[in-house]
Amino acid sequence: MGNRTARARGLAARAGAWSARHRWAAVGIWILFVVVAMGVGSATGRTDAGDGDLKGEINQAQSIIDEAGIEEPAGESVLIQAGSTDGAALKATDARFKAAVDDVMKAVEATGEVTAVTSPYQSDSISKDGRSALVQFDMRGDADTAGDRVAPVLKAVDRVEKAHQGLRIEQIGSASMQKTFDDAFGNDFQQAEYSAVPVAFGILLVAFGALVAALLPVLLALSAILATTGLMAVVSHVQPMSDTANSVMLLVGLAVGVDYCLFYLRREREERAKGRDPGTALRIAAATSGRAVVVSGVTVCVAMAGMLFTGIAEFQAMGLASLMVVAVAMVGSVTVLPALLSLLGERVEKGRLPFLRRRARGGVPSESRLWRAVVGRVLKRPGVSVAIAAGLLAAIALPAIGMKTQQLTLDQEFGDSLPIVATYDRVNEAFPGGAEPAEVVVKADDIDAAPVRKAIADFRARAVSSGASKGPVEMTVHKDGDVAVLSVPLIGGSDQGRAEKSLGLLRDEVRPATLGKVDGVEAPVTGQVAGSKDFNDQLGSSVPPVFAFVVAFAFLLMLLSFRSLTIALTSIVLNLLSVGAAYGILVMVFQHGWGASLVGAEGVGAIVAWLPLFLFVILFGLSMDYHVFVVSRIREARLQGRPTKDAIAHGVITTAGVVTSAAVIMVAVFAIFGTLSMQSMKQMGVGLAAAVLIDATVIRGVLLPAVMAALGERNWYLPKWLRWLPDMTHDESGPEAVTPPAAAGEKVGV
Repeated sequence: MGNRTARARGLAARAGAWSARHRWAAVGIWILFVVVAMGVGSATGRTDAGDGDLKGEINQAQSIIDEAGIEEPAGESVLIQAGSTDGAALKATDARFKAAVDDVMKAVEATGEVTAVTSPYQSDSISKDGRSALVQFDMRGDADTAGDRVAPVLKAVDRVEKAHQGLRIEQIGSASMQKTFDDAFGNDFQQAEYSAVPVAFGILLVAFGALVAALLPVLLALSAILATTGLMAVVSHVQPMSDTANSVMLLVGLAVGVDYCLFYLRREREERAKGRDPGTALRIAAATSGRAVVVSGVTVCVAMAGMLFTGIAEFQAMGLASLMVVAVAMVGSVTVLPALLSLLGERVEKGRLPFLRRRARGGVPSESRLWRAVVGRVLKRPGVSVAIAAGLLAAIALPAIGMKTQQLTLDQEFGDSLPIVATYDRVNEAFPGGAEPAEVVVKADDIDAAPVRKAIADFRARAVSSGASKGPVEMTVHKDGDVAVLSVPLIGGSDQGRAEKSLGLLRDEVRPATLGKVDGVEAPVTGQVAGSKDFNDQLGSSVPPVFAFVVAFAFLLMLLSFRSLTIALTSIVLNLLSVGAAYGILVMVFQHGWGASLVGAEGVGAIVAWLPLFLFVILFGLSMDYHVFVVSRIREARLQGRPTKDAIAHGVITTAGVVTSAAVIMVAVFAIFGTLSMQSMKQMGVGLAAAVLIDATVIRGVLLPAVMAALGERNWYLPKWLRWLPDMTHDESGPEAVTPPAAAGEKVGV
């Protein structure tokens, strides 16, 4: 048997050899692992992340409220507005308008879900033009779950509107907005999750032309996702998780799970097509593609671990969930996959599609004429190719210099797709800043002390006179906790930039001149605008350590895996170019609106705050999939005695099929997220899809071979002072490996 000719060397090769010898044991252990992980996860339940991890004033304000034992209810408002032709002349003082206000108050009270219903005539919540009024109330019970109980109130308000033709009667508030957001978010991700698996399977079916071969990667990816879901529940008791982390885990798990199996399976089929016996083919696949999977998986895990340095629970949850699913998918690909291939043997070709049979010979798709032609031209003029490709990517990345990030407001997030967005805009127009007011949480030793009362009064007056607010500045006093909460409508409303300027006035000028002059008084400013700014600030401060960690460890892993300083450096530079190009596309499409309609989006003037760092980590990790796979094949060809240029051509052309298939799957899955209704999801989907497409074509098909051809034998350079590093390259050598020839005057580092 061919697999007895040499002892398996390296982790991936040894794992594959053991699994092939103990096929049923490997499959049984994997199934047991998945079942136990799911069972334990179901038994322990999941703990979700909150906002208490945020630094800055928003966290300080929440601490004061928690320590005082104040339970802040979910506030809601009903806008009554003379907006139609029949009601255009109506004023809030008219009997018909007052009747509508009374009906709204009675209807919401009758639901039994609300409390503290306040008439606009008592709270003076009437617009300056007299055409709009707000009925305000609070939802009963826990504010965090108010969105689950607000539906009867929304229905009651809807019935009142139908009874009062000519008046707009619309509800808005934290509970109704949360329900709208959760429904849209849930529907979006459900649509994406239901679409992703069939799309991936369809592409694999075309790529392999056989039902069984196409099913294997999907089933292993799904089993990795199921196991990780259970593990996430267990880990959540140490590091809280979230629905977003769960969806990102599914996205990443499906992408890398399918990719890893695809790399392994295609190499095994390729070796069998060359006439090797199944055992030898499996051993070679384990030693080559299996090793590439391990190197890639570890690199992706390290990249995902970078999110743990942000200090933001949501990011930490996404990073840890992604890290776990990549690790599980990697382990499954180098253990249970060889066992399944050994069990199936030639039956992996079962269910072949007749109309695809002509595309393949011996089970392996024919060599791409397109990529052979492209690579041939690139290698003839590598310097010119580097200049053109790098110049193109730099030009695409250039707009990223002016990137503006922020937490998207409701109207930016959903545009005109949801009715509540129009309500949000109307409330902000009639009551500037009223939809998202700033809240100042004032804590004093004695909230009733004369100096404190005077400082609060001065603050309320100065907030308006400074131009930060048009008022009214409302106040709620909690005497038991010596806390007062001031609600300050910010000038700027839904315009985040203007609202942040108003917030700056409150924090930097109004507060120091009033509340700041009283000893012992704390007055953090919180609210949606403040939360967005604090989040942005914390995220910005976490970028340098995350960037340094991901780049440094990726460089170290590439250095150890290929024992080449040149390969390690070029891999980092090429990946950064890919990420930069993705940033540039995001800014062009979503910030400036260039071609936004082509992807069903609109220019919202900003990139959602969490996306740049998220994309950097995800893309830097995923880009290593292709890079490691292609460079491993090039190095393998070099070990077999081919000259560097010939090895580059062989490596790129022979991996073109699998890289193309893997990229098409990733682009298709990510593009699904680009079709969702939420702008943040569109930005994520378009950014990921564009980056993967660029990475698999311009980077791996043009720039990588051009750079390596230009460097020649210097690709394998390892300085003498680094030769003490552990050798992690031994398991990639195929059965034909020989010592490659050295160029004159140079030492070959392979």
